[in-house]
Amino acid sequence: MTKQAIIDRTVKAISQLPDDKAAEISDFVEFISKRYEEQQLTAGLQTAMAESQAFSFLQDDDDIYSVDDLKVPHNE
Repeated sequence: MTKQAIIDRTVKAISQLPDDKAAEISDFVEFISKRYEEQQLTAGLQTAMAESQAFSFLQDDDDIYSVDDLKVPHNE
């Protein structure tokens, strides 16, 4: 079924409902639409962050200490 066919079928069904039920469907559609927008935004941000080098320094694990820095070595 095409998107337009789904829209036409839904509009026909909504037009047969009482006003309060049509308003409820409208509220639900608004909720779904906002949730979809938020998901798209989140996915876009995740992609941008993954491709960004802004946090690449966190992946670099420099050896800032060595065994020579130990005051008391650990005895096994």
